[in-house]
Amino acid sequence: MRRIKRLGLSVATGLAAALCCAPLASAAAPTVAGPPLTRDRGEVIHLTSVVTQVTGIDQPPPGPSQGDELIVAGDLSHGSFQVGTFDETLTTTRLNMDGSITVQAVITLTLPGGNITAQGVFIIGGSGPTDVTLAITGGTGVYSTARGYIHAVNTSATTSQVFIHLIR
Repeated sequence: MRRIKRLGLSVATGLAAALCCAPLASAAAPTVAGPPLTRDRGEVIHLTSVVTQVTGIDQPPPGPSQGDELIVAGDLSHGSFQVGTFDETLTTTRLNMDGSITVQAVITLTLPGGNITAQGVFIIGGSGPTDVTLAITGGTGVYSTARGYIHAVNTSATTSQVFIHLIR
């Protein structure tokens, strides 16, 4: 579990942050209109995620194995303002021949007007993940019609730059 914890921490942070902050950030800060994502125009919201809590669950056998989990929580910010939180679970689904690990990520972003959910699969290699992209799967409250995707770029083991491509 130590390996997935080390490799997955920055990915978890980036993904979770991306999902949580999009709607709240749009209310707290100016948004940048992106190119059409489909027939609709979308918003691109840039946030920073910071991991505040991490717990790893190592399923038998000891060490990296299918079913290991990493539970991550953290804060989302825009500039110096905290705009939300995120909660994420990463589950190892596959140990690859090259030593990398495939994980399934499920994330909920909690914002004042509701929640945004996202999920997806990505690979964590020996040097950790680089960029991660997850699908927005839904939301509640003012985000009940949310769709699009979140793209996270890890800048450290606990911090990521998150770009939320939100269509409402």
